Amino acid sequence: MQTLLPTPVRRLAAWCVVLLLAATLAGLGVWLCITFKTAVTPVLLALLGTALLGPLYRRLLALHVNKSLAAGLTCLAVLIVTGGATYIVVSALIETGDQIIASLRDAAKSLAEHLGAAGTSLDDLAKNSKDLLSKFGGTAASGVISGVSVVGEVIAMAVLALLLVFFFLRDSDRATAALHTLAPRRGDALEQMGRKAFEAIEGFMRGTTLIALIDAVLITVGLLILRVPGAVGLGALVFVGAYIPYLGAFISGAVAILVALADRGFVIALWALGVVLAVQVIEGHLLQPMIQSRTVQMHPAVVMLAITAGASVAGILGMLLAVPLTAAAFGVFSELRTHYAGAPASETPGESSAD
Repeated sequence: MQTLLPTPVRRLAAWCVVLLLAATLAGLGVWLCITFKTAVTPVLLALLGTALLGPLYRRLLALHVNKSLAAGLTCLAVLIVTGGATYIVVSALIETGDQIIASLRDAAKSLAEHLGAAGTSLDDLAKNSKDLLSKFGGTAASGVISGVSVVGEVIAMAVLALLLVFFFLRDSDRATAALHTLAPRRGDALEQMGRKAFEAIEGFMRGTTLIALIDAVLITVGLLILRVPGAVGLGALVFVGAYIPYLGAFISGAVAILVALADRGFVIALWALGVVLAVQVIEGHLLQPMIQSRTVQMHPAVVMLAITAGASVAGILGMLLAVPLTAAAFGVFSELRTHYAGAPASETPGESSAD
């Protein structure tokens, strides 16, 4: 029976239907995540924490530690490490925050002297930076909840995320068994896709944390040698910003250069620029290939688009979650491509033997 449409047109129509269905499912998923963000956010944070702490948990299991005890010790370790790191970063930023803001204000003044009327707006922006940030924060928080309730909500989500990390670590084998029970025919394929996605998140989190630490230490040492004020706080800013690829390094590096320009002059600012560029070169050509060679490699354009989409959906939290979730999606896609590419070859021998 002949069809009205030629084969290429029918194939194009089929692919259009597939793309429309995928876009619809993706849009529905984003809408559900936004609607139930209070519940979804701890789950996503717990997945990132589980990916980062998985090696420690497996090391404890190798030492014949009970699963519940190993998961509890791992959560205790993350409490100690996260609390200590938060204390160091926050204290460093508090101690040097005023100095950094004053340096940025001086840099804006110096730029205003060279740029004339066009630079006046920069000086005004530096003077009113705290007001702008407070207004922006108030606007962002007004849609969710305000006052003391914000702190309570953050603490509740953090506690829930920590409890979920405990259960994700302890009951991961039960989740695999449940997956095989719900989908007995496709259980192996679904398990493999889940492992690929989790391995991508795990590699990204471990690699990014190590790279962020190395970048922060190198830039802090360089700024201390140059006697740039607030070097420790700027290093802490570099460490936090490293979890947002490209954009975070650019912003933190620009802040360090402006502080050096304001307090140490043009020559020291050039040296600070050299330090930041040298660290970025080391990261791009040495650290990234060595540390993240086993993770899903994504083009920088894809990373920037993911960050932009995450920022438009969930602000700073979306920027932090966008790249690891995109890496997980790439892992699932690669496993699907491998599975369906090898399916005909694996089915052919069975058919021939049956005949």
